[in-house]
Amino acid sequence: MHRPILAGIVTALVGFTSSFAVVLTGLGAVGATPAQAASGLLALSITMGAACIVLAVRYRMPITVAWSTPGAALLASTGAIEGGWSAATGAFLVTAGLILLTALVPRLGALIAAIPPSIAQAMLAGVLLPLCLAPITGSVENPWGVVPVVLTWLVMARLAPRWAVPAAFVTATIVVVIGLVQQGAPVDPGLFVPRLEFVAPTFTVGALVGIALPLFIVTMASQNVPGIAIMRSFGYEVPWRPSMLVTGIGTALGAPAGGHAINLAAISAALAAAPDADPDPQRRWVAGASTGVSYLVLGAFSALFAALVLLAPAAVIPAVAGLALFAAFGSAVQQAIDDPGERMPAVVTFLVAASGISLLGVSAAFWALIAGLIVRLALRAGRR
Repeated sequence: MHRPILAGIVTALVGFTSSFAVVLTGLGAVGATPAQAASGLLALSITMGAACIVLAVRYRMPITVAWSTPGAALLASTGAIEGGWSAATGAFLVTAGLILLTALVPRLGALIAAIPPSIAQAMLAGVLLPLCLAPITGSVENPWGVVPVVLTWLVMARLAPRWAVPAAFVTATIVVVIGLVQQGAPVDPGLFVPRLEFVAPTFTVGALVGIALPLFIVTMASQNVPGIAIMRSFGYEVPWRPSMLVTGIGTALGAPAGGHAINLAAISAALAAAPDADPDPQRRWVAGASTGVSYLVLGAFSALFAALVLLAPAAVIPAVAGLALFAAFGSAVQQAIDDPGERMPAVVTFLVAASGISLLGVSAAFWALIAGLIVRLALRAGRR
């Protein structure tokens, strides 16, 4: 039984250390203070840990839940919004409501599925591009801090790809510690104490259209739908409605404390569901539950992870976040341009999303979707 337990621990460690920097970057971009971003990280750890345990134990499947890494990247590209942090948490609540509606109203799920995958993935690729450039620009801005991180990632990508980003984070931590020792500046111990900071959500049109809707779309298209497919490839039929109910409720509970969204795990799902977790498919559910417990334990150290980001030298943590998104960016680009007939709308969508424009208080991600759909409609008008 120790084998699936270990698989769950590895799943949580890889998932957490590979993308927590993206989450903190995204929350900070939409107005969270460092303490509020740390609260969001803790809220996400608690809700997705509990969701893993509930789904795995109830359905005896290695179902794992994760935070929406593409959603966090979307927040990072969105930037400050009208209404600030409280408006952002309001958008998180609306996202939770949309996820719950997807469980209760099958037609809504069909509507999301009707968005051409090439356009949805092109929007995601455009959102990810500026973040993926951080290791490159950071290597020029702060070579002594960023280059060791990039080299560590490159070596581990060759030797142990699963651990490439966690190893880069370890190197970044060493860089941070060395910098603090050289400065000799005292560090407030209060930074390392995990705490939840709740805020009263407010609702603005800009946040609803510019955050809630794109966040819902990328979470569904880039996490939940692929997560179902990956689990099916290992012989598991994940119950759709209960999964959406659990993740929707989890998102709603975490939103006032800063949690942007939780969803079915996609890439990391294979770590708990594959035969490596346990030769017996009937026992792999233990890996799902172990993942949940491990997330709860990691949540206790959320303030420590947030403090490392706060104390890090310039460009170091953005570089780690960018490296963590390389695989997602490559996959999104491939799916966006895979169909020659859909390539031009996808290109337009990508360019608008990557431009970072904001119009009428609404972020580029929304306008990218609109532009891509309009171009697609125009190019296909009159065709059978």
